[in-house]
Amino acid sequence: MGAATEDPELWAFLASRHRGEILSGTIAAIERFGVFVALDDSPDHPIFPGVGFISIPELSWRRFEAVSDVVQVGQRVSCVFLQFDTWNGEARLSLKATQSDPFQEFADTVGVGRRLQGQVTKLVPFGAFVQVAGGVEGLVPLQELTSTPVATPQEAVEVGDEVTVTVTDVDRERRRLLLSRRQA
Repeated sequence: MGAATEDPELWAFLASRHRGEILSGTIAAIERFGVFVALDDSPDHPIFPGVGFISIPELSWRRFEAVSDVVQVGQRVSCVFLQFDTWNGEARLSLKATQSDPFQEFADTVGVGRRLQGQVTKLVPFGAFVQVAGGVEGLVPLQELTSTPVATPQEAVEVGDEVTVTVTDVDRERRRLLLSRRQA
């Protein structure tokens, strides 16, 4: 048991929270592993700069380079309560749960066979990622980059290239989009 879990006021505050509840507060600190939130009406945390904590994956649906691209210290936020972390004595929170998922909105309007314009955002050994909508990227597998076989994606495209692609698969559950440049 750490200092946090020995604080009866903090324990009572956290134990009375419910999954899905919306909690508001102020970003207290940004760390490489996540963000601390000073929650409204919560007692002070004996160790951390805030009782609330948002892990990196729970910050946003959209890809980002730096946490400061999503939130700033001093910013007001409303988050969904996920769970009471009894070890650290903190409220695990999600900021992205308060936002609509751009992938699901995209999947509602775009189906297999649809041609789209996009921009190459990242090259990987097995293909290229192409952004086709705000917050939505799909993978063009290596064999789908060109009509002639290539050994690396760099032989076909570069980051920043504008390309026309065709949707070959939309996996809502795993939030994955497969694209083909060859079929476009």
